[in-house]
Amino acid sequence: MPYREDRLWLQTDAPYELKCETDLALPPEGYRLSCINGVYSVASADEAGKLYGSYALREKILLGETDFSVTSAPAVSERILNHWDNITGVVERGYSGASLFFQNGNISYDPERIRFYARLLASVGINRICFNNVNVTGRSAKLITGELLPDLAALAEIFRPYHIKIIVAVDFNSPVMLGGLPTSDPLDEGVAVWWRAAADMVYAAIPDLAGFLVKADSEFRAGPAALGRTQADGANVIARALKPHGGKTYWRCFVYNCEQDWRDAQTDRPKAAYDHFQPLDGTFDGNVILQIKYGPSDFQVREPNSPLLGAMRNTAQAIELQITQEYTGQQIDLYALAAQWEEIFTSPVSDTRQTRDLVGREIIAVTAVANTGRDENWTGHTLAQANLYAFGRFAWNPAEKAKDVLNDWIGLTFGTEPQLREPLLNMLLTSRDVYEKYNAPLGVCWMVNIHHHYGPSPEGYEFMKWGTYHRASRTSIGVDRTEKGTGYTAQYHPYLDKLYSDPATCPEEMLLYFHRMPYDYILKSGKTILQHIYDTHFEGVEDVENYIATWISMKPLLPDSAYQSVLERLRRQLDNAKEWRDVINTYFYRLTEIPDEKGRMIYP
Repeated sequence: MPYREDRLWLQTDAPYELKCETDLALPPEGYRLSCINGVYSVASADEAGKLYGSYALREKILLGETDFSVTSAPAVSERILNHWDNITGVVERGYSGASLFFQNGNISYDPERIRFYARLLASVGINRICFNNVNVTGRSAKLITGELLPDLAALAEIFRPYHIKIIVAVDFNSPVMLGGLPTSDPLDEGVAVWWRAAADMVYAAIPDLAGFLVKADSEFRAGPAALGRTQADGANVIARALKPHGGKTYWRCFVYNCEQDWRDAQTDRPKAAYDHFQPLDGTFDGNVILQIKYGPSDFQVREPNSPLLGAMRNTAQAIELQITQEYTGQQIDLYALAAQWEEIFTSPVSDTRQTRDLVGREIIAVTAVANTGRDENWTGHTLAQANLYAFGRFAWNPAEKAKDVLNDWIGLTFGTEPQLREPLLNMLLTSRDVYEKYNAPLGVCWMVNIHHHYGPSPEGYEFMKWGTYHRASRTSIGVDRTEKGTGYTAQYHPYLDKLYSDPATCPEEMLLYFHRMPYDYILKSGKTILQHIYDTHFEGVEDVENYIATWISMKPLLPDSAYQSVLERLRRQLDNAKEWRDVINTYFYRLTEIPDEKGRMIYP
C-alpha cells in the first residue's frame, strides 16, 4: 500500500481558501502560516518557501490541528537523497524493488510516478537528489556525456517545479574512462581542462545542477591517493570546474583500508576518516562539501558519532545517514530510524556541542541513502515509509523528537484514531531497541552474514580484509580503542576521550565498541556481559512476538493490503530474531561453556 492518497497529494475532503503572500523578511525556503477568519495564509520570501508552507499547512489540516500560527525555516540549506541505483536497474542495498530511474543500461522511468515521487520528497522538504550509485560503473559514468545527458536533463525537468536540484555521481577516473587521457592526476592541467569542459557541457543541459558526488580511494574506487595526491587535490580540481556554474563537489569521506590483514591489531578502521581528512582542514575549496558518515564504522546498529564531525572548522561538511536498512533489518525487520537519528543529533561531539549544534555551521547539508524503489508500496516494508518521512523532518530540523515525527507519520498515513495510533507508535519507538536486543551486543558490530549483511554470522567477517573485527575469545570480547589499544578515542575531544576510555563512564550500549572486556564484567544492571547477551537475545524474540500480536489486534483499523504486507514482514522478522538468538547464544556458550543462569534452551 502506498502512502494514503491524501498524504501524497496533500488534498483534503473539504475545500478551503488559501492565499500566498511574499514576505522578504523571512529566511530562504522558510514560511509563516496563519489562519484568520477561516482564510489560510502562507507567507514566504521565495517560491520554495510557499511550496513547503503549503504542504505544512495541509498536513496540519489532515492531522486535525487547530493552531496555524507557525513560522519555520530549514536548519540546513541542502537536504539530500543519495540513490544507490545502478544503471542496470538493480539498486545496491535496495530492498524495495528495482530502480525508479534506470533499466537495462539506460534512463527509463514512469513519468507520472516520478512526478508523484518528486511531490512526495518536496512535501518533506528534500531539495537535492542524486539518482545514480556512488559506485559509478563505466556505463553510468556516461551520464555526463552527450549519450545520456539529454535523458538526464529530461529527468531533472520533472523535479524542477518541486525545487529539487539534481546531483550526479561521477567517477574520479572519468578523464581516463571518458576522455581518453593517460591520467586522472588532479594536478595535471589536461585533467583540469577536461573537467572544465565536462562541467560546461553538463550545465548547458542542466543549468541548475547542484554538483557532482564523488566516492574516491574507497573500496577499489580510483582516487587521488593512488596518484600521490591528497583528497583535497582530488576534490578541488572538480570543484574549480563547477564553480563558474555555481556547482559543488560532494566528496565522500568513506575512505579506509579495505584490504587489512586481520592479524594487524593496530590498524583500526574507525580511525580512517579522521586520519585521512582532518589534517587537510582549510585546504578544500569553498564549494567542496565533505560528506561524512555519521558513525566511524558503517551504518551499524550501534556506534558513536564520527570524531570527524565538527573537527574541521574551516571545511564545509555534510552528515550522511542511511535510510535504506542495510545493517538494520533491510526493510524486512521493523526499525524506525527516527529514534537513532534523534540520538545522533543530540550526542556530543565535544564537551559542550551536540551534532545538531553544528548544523548550519560546519555541517551545511544533511544527506541520506534512499530506501525507495519500484515496489508498489515504495519501500518494501510499508512501515519503512516512516523512515523516508522522518529523514525529511530531521533534515529540516535536527532538533525534532522521534515521538513527534512518528506520531505525525502515523496520523497522515493511517489516521488519528487513538486505538491504532498509540500501539503503532509504541511499536515504532521501541523497534530500534528490539532489533538491537537480538543483534550484535553492546556495540560489537559486524556479526552479520558476509556480502548481503542480513542474518547472523558471528565470525563472518572476523578473518576477512574489511577491518571489521570483534576478536571474541574464550574469556573476552571487544576492541580496546583507548590509548592502551588502537588509540582511536584520542581522535575525540578530550572530554569524550576521557568518557569513552573509562569502562565505568563509557555508555554501556557501546562498551564493547571501545573496550575489550571479560564476559564476567558486571554491568549496571547487575548482570554479567554474558548473561546480558543471553537475556537480550531471548527478550528480542519475545518482543517481536508481541509486535505480531499487537498488529493482529489492529486489523479492523487497517487497510487490508497494509495489514497483510506488514504481517508478512513481521513473521519474517520473527524467523530472523530466532535465528539471531540461537546462533549468537550458542556461539558464546560454546566459546565460554558458561550456561544461561535461567536454564533456557541454548544449543550445545
